[in-house]
Amino acid sequence: MFITFEGIDFSGKSLQLKLLGNYLVQKGIKFIATREPGGDPLCEKIRELLLDKSNLQMCSESEFLLFASSRAQLTRKIIVPYLKEGYWVLSDRFLDSSVAYQSYGRGLKKETINFINKFAIDDYFPDITFYLHISYDEMLKRKALAGRVDIDRIELSDREFFENVINGYVELANQEKRIKLINGEQDIETIHLEIISILKNYIEDLK
Repeated sequence: MFITFEGIDFSGKSLQLKLLGNYLVQKGIKFIATREPGGDPLCEKIRELLLDKSNLQMCSESEFLLFASSRAQLTRKIIVPYLKEGYWVLSDRFLDSSVAYQSYGRGLKKETINFINKFAIDDYFPDITFYLHISYDEMLKRKALAGRVDIDRIELSDREFFENVINGYVELANQEKRIKLINGEQDIETIHLEIISILKNYIEDLK
C-alpha cells in the first residue's frame, strides 16, 4: 500500500507515520518511510532550495514546480520501485500538500496543479491519506512548546496563508474518499489507534 500523511506544521503527521511504521514491523509487514520534498539525494537538494530563507523572493509558480520536480523524482526512484518489490510506502506529505499550500494557500489555479501533479506521479496516487487537522493557533502553541527558533521559508507565512491551507485540506478531505480527516488535537495514542482502525477496515490481514 501507498499511504501518505498530510497536515500543517506541528500537526503530528511525522510522529504518526513513525508509530504506524512500528505497528507494521509488529505485523511483519515490510515498509519504507520517506518524505516530501526529500527522500532521494536530488530531492533533498530541492528541499534545501524550497526551505532556505534566503529565497524569500521565490515566486509561487517556481515554488510549485520545484515541489513537482521533487515529487516526480521521488515517485520514480523510491515509491514505484519499492511498491513493485512488495513494500508498503509511507510518505510524510505528497501531492495533496501542493493543492493545499500552492493552490489554496498561494492562489495558483487548482486545475493547473492537478494537471502537473498527475504528470509528476504517473497515476501513482496514494491508497489512503491521513490528514491530521489542527488549527493555526494550535500550531503556534505547539511551535512555542517545541522551542523552535529556526523557522524555514514556508513557516514564515502569515495566519491568512495557513488558514487558507487548512481550509484547503478540509475541502480536499470532503472531496476525496481516500483522504481521512482526523482530529489532530487528540492525544497521540488516540490518533494512532484511529489510524489503525481505519486501516483495519481496508485490510483484512491487519485484524
